[in-house]
Amino acid sequence: MKRLVRKILVGDTAFCRYAKIREPAETHERVYLDTGDAVIDVSREQWILCMEPFIFGIWIQKGREGLIAGNPLKCRMYISAGTAGDKRRILKYAEASLQLDQVDLLKDEDGILVLLELKNSRIFHLDFIRRSLIYMRYFREPGLSFQRFKSFVVAYSYPRRIRIVSFLHGDYYNIFPMDLLGEVTGQDRFMLGLQCKNITLQRILETRQLVVSEVPYRYRDIIYGLGKHHSGHPPPLEALPFHVKASEGFGFPVPEWAESYREIRILDARKLGSHMLLWGEVVATRQLTGHLAHLSTVHFLHYLDQKNKGYPYSLA
Repeated sequence: MKRLVRKILVGDTAFCRYAKIREPAETHERVYLDTGDAVIDVSREQWILCMEPFIFGIWIQKGREGLIAGNPLKCRMYISAGTAGDKRRILKYAEASLQLDQVDLLKDEDGILVLLELKNSRIFHLDFIRRSLIYMRYFREPGLSFQRFKSFVVAYSYPRRIRIVSFLHGDYYNIFPMDLLGEVTGQDRFMLGLQCKNITLQRILETRQLVVSEVPYRYRDIIYGLGKHHSGHPPPLEALPFHVKASEGFGFPVPEWAESYREIRILDARKLGSHMLLWGEVVATRQLTGHLAHLSTVHFLHYLDQKNKGYPYSLA
């Protein structure tokens, strides 16, 4: 009976809470910000920066500040396969709809990072009955209401790239994966939403330095294995399951198989809730290999929905 129920709900797709995928060169879905006066494509300028509450960062480049004239800004965001500039098609092909309220602004010389808290959301993956049953069968647990479940679905209905963060100070080091981070395209700015309970956070705030590496998807198991370093003490460097090299400026450990790395100086830090926003300047970039396919993650419900629609992601 259980096998039949599973077949009805997910077909031949292996269940996982989050699908680990090869980041596509171009996504089928896009992310649109609706300010009431304009609907703009922010696919490359939006990031998750906190999970309790869910807070998104949206970059508004210098000269476009009129897009956020509301004070404070109240807006909607859509994840959709609809065509940019055609709101009817965006709504018709929406995967998710988010209601967002501005909670803060971070002003920079080249633009503004708008911090928006998720207040409500709607998801349109699969059909109402299937997504409700999938939640009850696979996701329902203490503390994860259906409303909270939807928050995770909408946040990860767009691929979130996973990178490696490195830190070193004296005899202490840490190296761990993150997906609540990203760069401002065409600028030397980088941001991270680091868990406040991360054991390295206070040291990073004191030294104002870290290194972020781009890494290929084929090291998926090693990358995820480093996740325990967020809350636990890492083993000696020589005990890691891979060799490291020192970054040129800071001397921080970088996986030998990294595609590239950025050395980042922290300019600002703000507590958002469960996560601390670190806003930084890229002071050096080193390309170590040619371009390699990266590792990203999407919510299982989104992965299944895209597969059913004929736009499957490639699993890592």
